[in-house]
Amino acid sequence: MKDIPAYLTRGERARLFPVLADTSKEGRTASILLACLSNVEEFGRALMSTVGQRAGPRTKIEGFTEVCFQNQSEKLRPDGLIVLTTSGRQWKAIIEAKVGNSDLELGQVETYLDLARDNEIDALITISNQFAAVPAVHPLQLSSTARRRIELYHWSWMHVLTEASLLLANDEILDRDQRFILNEMVRFLTHQSAGVKGFDQMPTTWTDLVNSVQAGAAPSPSSPETRETVGAWHQVVRDLSLTMSRQLGVEVSPKIPREHLRDLDARAKADATQLCEERCLCATLAIPDAAAPLEVTADLRARSISVSMRLRAPEERKGTKARLNWLLRQFAQSPAENWHVRLYWPGRSAHTQKPLASLRENVDQAADERSGMVVSSFDVLLVRDISARFGQRKNFIAELEVTVPQFYDQVGQHLRAWQPTAPKLPESKAEPASVNTEAMRDAAEQEVTNSVPQEKAAPQAPPEPSAPGNAE
Repeated sequence: MKDIPAYLTRGERARLFPVLADTSKEGRTASILLACLSNVEEFGRALMSTVGQRAGPRTKIEGFTEVCFQNQSEKLRPDGLIVLTTSGRQWKAIIEAKVGNSDLELGQVETYLDLARDNEIDALITISNQFAAVPAVHPLQLSSTARRRIELYHWSWMHVLTEASLLLANDEILDRDQRFILNEMVRFLTHQSAGVKGFDQMPTTWTDLVNSVQAGAAPSPSSPETRETVGAWHQVVRDLSLTMSRQLGVEVSPKIPREHLRDLDARAKADATQLCEERCLCATLAIPDAAAPLEVTADLRARSISVSMRLRAPEERKGTKARLNWLLRQFAQSPAENWHVRLYWPGRSAHTQKPLASLRENVDQAADERSGMVVSSFDVLLVRDISARFGQRKNFIAELEVTVPQFYDQVGQHLRAWQPTAPKLPESKAEPASVNTEAMRDAAEQEVTNSVPQEKAAPQAPPEPSAPGNAE
């Protein structure tokens, strides 16, 4: 017991090879994670930064499993404890983990929050296959009273796996042995026996909701079916962003309004209202250095999935045809099937849309629709009608996971945002003396002189005719 903090009555250091019963999947998986977090420096820093803790070179990260606190029932046993020590200051977090199909339980989470308060623990971190937009936004709705004085965070197992994968893909693990350890953790988490999985199916209400919208019914924003669908959509989007992060080797994240990050219920209500009014589920994915965010839309009425990026038209090109050619050249080698270009015009003029194949054959047709106007921006869209598969719980997600990367692979990664041309230096002003105060005064005086209208000379009277007989 000397190897554990004094405020624990039982527990042990997290082991990379835990000796636990085969039935204890959660304990085994949590132990391996905490052991890697404690011993792989870059991994520990990366995960701790997601819960607002900076782990510098002098920070010590310790992980403990199957812990029991003083004056605590033996039946109440959290899966783990993280202790960060920096310059004598400690930050501690209880860990509660679930694997496989086990979801977090509201009552259990509230009990662990009370336990943290009673033992002066700073935070509770839950880990499961449930998804959250960011670690500070918990998938469970807890009252402010339950969360009082305790920080609450959530990691999905796919989030943990993605953080590790990015570090490995970008060669950020400096120590060879630590890299080996993290690789082994990734190998373990990706094996089906670990119970780690992505969000692979919509709720049971999904098919009925899609069918009712198809039949012309208007869903209610407050109905359990709508709220459950919106909650599932949020998890789908987060899982999709993590998958693309691992594919691209950079952090792809959902773009969510700041007020919705602070208020999970407000986000759910806003998206439920949009679903009922527009019959669509929408999301935005931000990709570092991409020309624009990816806009993803699932249209329940059309039973289609669309992905798009919006680009501002190049202003130095004066006509619609020239601006459109600038866009089309960027993905000239991409397939045309299911691809469209939407054109936005100045003022209140409605947008127009053309199939990509049609524009490649005749680019003039777009300009002819708005004679005298010049297009201001474009949407490049991939639209896939998936028909009956749209209403199928697993196939809908499978189609989404194909369509979004397909958009980025075929077009998105080739698009470049327009940048205004840098101003040119005229030869007449190449020398600093050409713009000093004296030169500026001379130019101003010349401008004044040129602006003053010149007085017109008075017309001369014609010469008087000579009298007869006076001619010499």
